[in-house]
Amino acid sequence: MLKGIDPLIFPELLFTLSRMGHGDELVIADRNYPAYSTNRRVHRLDGIDSTRAARAVFSLLPIDTFTSAPLAHMEVVGAPGSVTEVQVDFRAAAVEAAGRELTMESLPREAFYERARTAFAVLATGEERPYGCFIVVKGVLPEFTP
Repeated sequence: MLKGIDPLIFPELLFTLSRMGHGDELVIADRNYPAYSTNRRVHRLDGIDSTRAARAVFSLLPIDTFTSAPLAHMEVVGAPGSVTEVQVDFRAAAVEAAGRELTMESLPREAFYERARTAFAVLATGEERPYGCFIVVKGVLPEFTP
């Protein structure tokens, strides 16, 4: 057991997050997402929604500051300009963790799948709300001065 780490961050997920470097991408996906056919490194948080999973991940993972849109979501098929409740909740969790405004881009379903194939890993959740699929770009830690 480790002190100060969200209990949703199990050892294998902690190892994956620690291996990611600046610019690497993590997919946090809903229960319908084809995780195993789009990425080789998949972790599961069944029964946990995307926003709760994101809060746990964001407690450790810095969100990128070098890219104009460090977050992406899968857009609603047939309604590309719409924003779902789960997308609003996810972005709010990211903004709270980062302490700054963040831009989240919208990707058509097939473009999302294609980008997810190059992501470092996928965190498959039990999110029940449709379109609860996101990509997060890992940032850098601030300079350390003792």
